[in-house]
Amino acid sequence: MGRWSLFGTISVIGLVLDQISKQYIDRTMSLYQSIPVVDGLFNIFYIRNRGAAFSFLSQASWRLPFFIAISLIASLVILVAFGRLRNDQRLAQASLAMIFSGAVGNLIDRLRLGEVIDFLDVYWNNHHWPAFNIADSFICVGVALLALDMLLEERRNKTAG
Repeated sequence: MGRWSLFGTISVIGLVLDQISKQYIDRTMSLYQSIPVVDGLFNIFYIRNRGAAFSFLSQASWRLPFFIAISLIASLVILVAFGRLRNDQRLAQASLAMIFSGAVGNLIDRLRLGEVIDFLDVYWNNHHWPAFNIADSFICVGVALLALDMLLEERRNKTAG
């Protein structure tokens, strides 16, 4: 599979999973409804986030155009960075595709709804991680894989040099 095919495949899978899951939650649950999945650890909890991670800037009047612009710029930067990768950098290619997919998934929500649908609620006892979605998961996993790839690339360069 060529690198752009890999990018497209991962991006489409991420977008489809993200958008279908958000539409399902929106159609089948009431806002703020919670469904226990694993008691004491995980719920499906329908909430909407007007801000970014941890509701950052959720009350700012200029937040929507700002987040749309940031998402568009980030997506463009990812595409340029992807185009500069070597063909053998498969992990970096996959990670950038995941980050791109997540950014576009949340951008679609912002354009369509003015906010992002979140529904994954992970917690331990009374300590809750902020609710998130599939797009957020793709971004986080993509960033972790990109960091791993950078460490491996550094190690390869030290070994070769």
